[in-house]
Amino acid sequence: MAKGYWVTFYRSISNPATLAEYAKLAGPAIEKGGGRILARKPATKGYEGGLKERVVLIEFDSVEKAIATIESPEYRAAQKLLEGAAEREIRIVEGM
Repeated sequence: MAKGYWVTFYRSISNPATLAEYAKLAGPAIEKGGGRILARKPATKGYEGGLKERVVLIEFDSVEKAIATIESPEYRAAQKLLEGAAEREIRIVEGM
């Protein structure tokens, strides 16, 4: 079974304190879903219009586990907290 990867690209962070509060809820929700954070830093370099804001890469044992985690009540609570504090996009992709 191919692994699933949850990739988050932040466009902007307007409230770093709220982002820290989000992380306190999101981290345990992601761990509960079996997620392993592989990267959580600003991009080293941006190409083709890519921003150098924060990027988060999380590995799951499958795409299904990644989807179940992002749709879980625990993660939804964290996500709601972040509304208005950051602009981002999340993509879930299947590994090779």
